[in-house]
Amino acid sequence: MDKQMNYKIRPLEEKDIHDMQNLFHTTVLNINIKDYTKEEVEDWASCGDDMEHWKEILFNNQFIGAFNEQGCLIGYSSMNKNGYLHSMFVHKDWQGKGIATLLLSEVEKIARQYKVKEITSEVSKTARPFFEHKGYVVECEQKQQANRLKLTNYKMKKVL
Repeated sequence: MDKQMNYKIRPLEEKDIHDMQNLFHTTVLNINIKDYTKEEVEDWASCGDDMEHWKEILFNNQFIGAFNEQGCLIGYSSMNKNGYLHSMFVHKDWQGKGIATLLLSEVEKIARQYKVKEITSEVSKTARPFFEHKGYVVECEQKQQANRLKLTNYKMKKVL
C-alpha cells in the first residue's frame, strides 16, 4: 500500500480528454468483458468516441485523475454539485491496486465540500461489488442506452 503515495491526484481538464478516452476504451473492452458480451462492450466503448460529449461531461462534473510516477493517467472519477458520481474507471493494467478506493475517497470529499447529503451513481455489473463494499446500496437494476444497445447497470446510492 505504500505505493499509493506515488499516485498523483489532480483535476482533469480538456487537455486530458484524449487520455481519458483511451483509458475508458481500454478498460471497457478488457475489464467489463467479464460481465458483458463482446457486442455490449464494443457498443459501450464506442460511446467514448464523441469529443463534444467529453467536453460536456467535463464542464458539468468535477473530474479528478490518478497518475502514476511517469505521469500517465491510470484512473479517473467525477462528482457534480448534485452528488452524482458520473464516472469511475481504472486502467486495465492498474486494477486491484487501490486506485478506485483512492479516487472514491477524493470524490466523496468533493461531495462533502458541495454539502451533498447523498451520492448517487449508475454502476456497471463489474463495478457493483466494489461500490457495495464501499457502503453504496442498489436502488434498482436498469437498462441504460449505450449507442445501439441497452446495457444492464444499477442505480446506487450512499448517504454521507
